[in-house]
Amino acid sequence: MRCIDVFTSLYQRDPVDVTFTPYRICPIGAHVDHQLGNIVGLAIDKGVRIAYGPKQNGIVELTSLQFNKRAQFHVNSTPEVPEKDWADYMRGATLLLAQRYSLKIGMCGVIDGELPIGGLSSSAAVIITYLTALCKLNNINISKAEMIEIAQAAENVYVGVSCGKLDQSCEVYCKKNHLLYMDFSDDSYELIPTSPNMKPYKIAIFFSGVERTLAGSKYNKRVDECRSAAYALKAFSGMKYDNFKATNLRDVPYEVYAQYKDRLPERWAMRAEHWYSEMERVKKGVEAWRNGDIELFGKISSESGRSSIEKWKTGSPELKVLYEIMVDTEGVYGGRFSGAGFKGCCMAFIDPKFEESIAEKVKSEYLKAFPNLEGKYSMHICESSDGAYLE
Repeated sequence: MRCIDVFTSLYQRDPVDVTFTPYRICPIGAHVDHQLGNIVGLAIDKGVRIAYGPKQNGIVELTSLQFNKRAQFHVNSTPEVPEKDWADYMRGATLLLAQRYSLKIGMCGVIDGELPIGGLSSSAAVIITYLTALCKLNNINISKAEMIEIAQAAENVYVGVSCGKLDQSCEVYCKKNHLLYMDFSDDSYELIPTSPNMKPYKIAIFFSGVERTLAGSKYNKRVDECRSAAYALKAFSGMKYDNFKATNLRDVPYEVYAQYKDRLPERWAMRAEHWYSEMERVKKGVEAWRNGDIELFGKISSESGRSSIEKWKTGSPELKVLYEIMVDTEGVYGGRFSGAGFKGCCMAFIDPKFEESIAEKVKSEYLKAFPNLEGKYSMHICESSDGAYLE
């Protein structure tokens, strides 16, 4: 592995261990987790690794094979203000872990991500991978729920991304050949096995070649628009309301939305319409998965992608074109943007026997539309995977 080779070269010794966290996809349930909705997800067999060793003086020294600048800080004097670089995710995670546990041992580590950045929750994956290593070095036994909570808070509180728990939950709870079905109103979840009657499938990841930064995108604005819609609907209907940040569409019955939606500003109404319709798609998608109907499941995933474009109003020009090409390709059961959907990538469930023709058609048509992305666009074939191993 590259991270081991680089670690050995830098430190002239072998790492004590390598931790791994998979990337994730969310086929249905786009943009609902931060409003305490339901999602389905899968971890994939590509992800983030850290080769690491202890530093007894408490210093954390990190090298990323995806970024140039090396990061260095102390476990007990981590900067409380973000430095606006790639290592902020680890700084935030260290601060939040130190609030709960005693940290004495730092680390030297080399981080490597297997796929291009954007759309697969690489930020959550690198936080969980790093926290797993730091906990092992400091003999901290952390539960899955606590890992998810700390990793989410690192993004919310320190980095400034208003994400829900979708990414972290998929990367921790998922199990190979199972679909994660999770309800964020109470954090309950179910792992639904792949039906023996299901047709063969693989997961294709299509990278647009366009990079994006989630904190600097329109993601946070969309979250605020959902909360604003929920707050207004509560006021219109006479429901009790209090703290804006604690207000979610999950608190508002669909019947209330249907009665008062015409009084909402157009943008707020569209975000709410996506949320309620996506919740229904998750329900139908779970039933399709239980029945082993990958074709219907894929179709519903494509409908999720369409709603993300039309109601959530996400998608760069490149991603929209990539989505249209993808869903119109023989052998693709269905798919959507992966991640926030402003740049990054698309994911799809495909029939394996069409793998080569899918790769040729999508690449040819996409690069015809965006020839400047030659060498940056890429396609990767993945399978489902277990979540992060924390013990």
